[in-house]
Amino acid sequence: MLNAGDRAPDFSLDSDSGKAVSLADFPGKTVVLYFYPKDDTPGCTREAQAFSAALQAFADAGAVVLGVSRDSVERHRKFRDKYDLGVTLLSDPELAAHNAYGAYGEKTMYGKKVTGTIRSTFIIGPDRKVKHAFSGVKVDGHADAVLALVRGGGASPTPPAPPAKGAAAKSAASRGPAAKSAASAPAKKAAVKSPAKPVTRSR
Repeated sequence: MLNAGDRAPDFSLDSDSGKAVSLADFPGKTVVLYFYPKDDTPGCTREAQAFSAALQAFADAGAVVLGVSRDSVERHRKFRDKYDLGVTLLSDPELAAHNAYGAYGEKTMYGKKVTGTIRSTFIIGPDRKVKHAFSGVKVDGHADAVLALVRGGGASPTPPAPPAKGAAAKSAASRGPAAKSAASAPAKKAAVKSPAKPVTRSR
């Protein structure tokens, strides 16, 4: 399987529209290329729907999304029309692209070793190098994770760091009088317990 930093192999595959599609068709664009096992199966349908729902967001980020399977162009059309999919579907019955990207081989299904399409996604930069590679993809949440990476973020948001000392009081003050009073209450209590020491002057 290809890894981040590898040169993305070009390909020419027929799409659901009947036109041949290749990487060279998208100069200056990021290409999200995802491989899936079969049209109109539960996981593959959810994945295609998720990418289709986020298609405008990908376009706004300068990216196009291409789905690849061994299904025929005609089967792709039926799949597209049945679920009103927007993502471009490419037909690779000879496994040319699958093999070039390492998306076909041995995998485990229901505890058994089988040979078939390995659900994979590749984010390919405008320089035609692989920026991120996913193998053995879990469908739910995957499209969102890929979109975050295309936008320049991470696959999942990083939790905020805990506030520094005194920051909570400042934050509370900015939220209004009630919060300011609550935030300052512990400080007053502490002041009562720790009175200031008298200042002595030397003669």
